[in-house]
Amino acid sequence: MEQPLSRLEAMELDARIDQTAVDWASASEGAEAFRFAAPSGPLAAWSMGDAGCPRVVLVAGATGSKEDFLLLAPPLVAAGYYVQSYDLAGQYESACAGPSESSGRWDYPLFLADMEAFVEAGDVPVHLLGYSFAGVLAQLVVASRPELVRTLTLLSTPPMTGQVFRGARFIGLPSRVVGYRGCASLMLWAIRRNVNGVTPNRYQFVMERLPKTVRASVDDIIDLMRHTPDVTGLVRGSGVPVLVATGDGDLWSQALHREFAGLLGARLAVYRTGHAPCETTPNQLAWDMIELFGESEGVRSL
Repeated sequence: MEQPLSRLEAMELDARIDQTAVDWASASEGAEAFRFAAPSGPLAAWSMGDAGCPRVVLVAGATGSKEDFLLLAPPLVAAGYYVQSYDLAGQYESACAGPSESSGRWDYPLFLADMEAFVEAGDVPVHLLGYSFAGVLAQLVVASRPELVRTLTLLSTPPMTGQVFRGARFIGLPSRVVGYRGCASLMLWAIRRNVNGVTPNRYQFVMERLPKTVRASVDDIIDLMRHTPDVTGLVRGSGVPVLVATGDGDLWSQALHREFAGLLGARLAVYRTGHAPCETTPNQLAWDMIELFGESEGVRSL
């Protein structure tokens, strides 16, 4: 595969996006929706592109969904990739998927079993992108099943282990004194107050999506993020090429992301945006991902 654009052209395309005109509730043109029978239950998903092309799996985190990749998927498909995405258990249209009555918690084994099952349901290894919390899960998959992953992109993933909120902007200090439910409430408050300043159409979609997400799943994810395993050594030792991608206004500082990328032996890409480059700088993100893909495929990119 080759880069269809230059980096400058990708930047120009991003600058021309009319964010106020994006219909976030609609699937990308050509996307096919389906339900995936995961271990935790049916997960809402879509596929886009030619199934015979190299496969890319994009996964959003807490309170997110596959729609977060509405603008990222098309340039990847145009470059010759088959793109799939799904909502995590408990999130948006996967709200009916979740833990058994005996366990009662959305825990790491649940999310990892789902991600591994989704990846194994098609051609492997895949180019895997984990966004925010899903980046923690994607690292765990690489650490335990590196044969499933061709490249790993960590998009706005917490660049820390343990209690990751301790280094985050806004929520850092409160996270040290309140419990995980309190942290979840703070995050949901920030979303409802539009602290990130998203456009009205994006905010409307987020407000329509949020009530469909199971609150207990958000609480449990926040608790998991307060106990993030350190698998940086295993990921680096796996030989899987890694891209750490983030905005310069992300929840975590550029310095933390730079240090994180160093620990992983990863490339670092920083865009002039916030926590969601997949929404605001999708063409630049796609450009950097395709560069990473080319490295794994032995192809020299433009």
